[in-house]
Amino acid sequence: MKNFFVKSQGIGNAYIVLNSDDVDFKLTSERIIKICSLQYGIGSDGILLKVPSVKADFGLQIFNPDGSEAEKSGNGLRIFSKYLHDYKFSSKKEFTIETKGGIIKAWITAENKGKASQVKVELGKAVFEASQIPVNFSKKECFGENLEAGDKNYVVHCVSVGNPHCVVIKDTLDENEIKKYGTLIENHPMFPNRINVQFAKVISENKIQVLIWERGAGYTLSSGTSSCAVAAVAVKKNLTGRKLTLEMQGGNLEIEIDESWNIMMEGEVKEIATGVLSNELISL
Repeated sequence: MKNFFVKSQGIGNAYIVLNSDDVDFKLTSERIIKICSLQYGIGSDGILLKVPSVKADFGLQIFNPDGSEAEKSGNGLRIFSKYLHDYKFSSKKEFTIETKGGIIKAWITAENKGKASQVKVELGKAVFEASQIPVNFSKKECFGENLEAGDKNYVVHCVSVGNPHCVVIKDTLDENEIKKYGTLIENHPMFPNRINVQFAKVISENKIQVLIWERGAGYTLSSGTSSCAVAAVAVKKNLTGRKLTLEMQGGNLEIEIDESWNIMMEGEVKEIATGVLSNELISL
């Protein structure tokens, strides 16, 4: 079916999934912004586009609601995995997906009436080297360093999990604070590709609460890669163990980080709606 879409959410992070074989228009930045708009489109935290791959079982392009392309999305990958399973693109419950940020492996770990309800993703390695994140910084790592954002000074810990993240460990979390300063940190000159921002509070050895400002999307209820970045920073700082529950406003994710910094992430995924993009929506 031409221009058929599926909209699903993973712990409050919602994406529209499209198949490049069925799309009869060019997915420009202007169209992405319009489709993702709550007022003028369907409303979404981004678009997932199924594309061919010669390196993995499937290829995936990930677009932010501001029209930019993302390297990875943890929740996006879990949503895309559910789509592949539910719409019979794969008869297996384990497959590989090529993204701009590398190849990942996904598993369908639970089903509900034949539909995937729980998905685990092997996201790759946490990387702390500043040049690889990237961060414009003279030291090898930008970890525990001061950053000025407006009238605030934050101690930041930068890490890549296939896309760039800036984690701030705090004693208290304030939604209004991250909404005000998240954009300043995201667009700081230190980060040439901009950056995802997380304010995190360690609750116990195996539990962390997180607020998220997502690059290209703004304040969001949850993020898979953000939760992985926070977990990696907490482990590196010896604040927690390696098996963690990340509590976000949209829900929880289970994260495990091994001794080599490989990251596993698991959580719930649910379909919201299906339909066809109208000609009026995709026309410019």
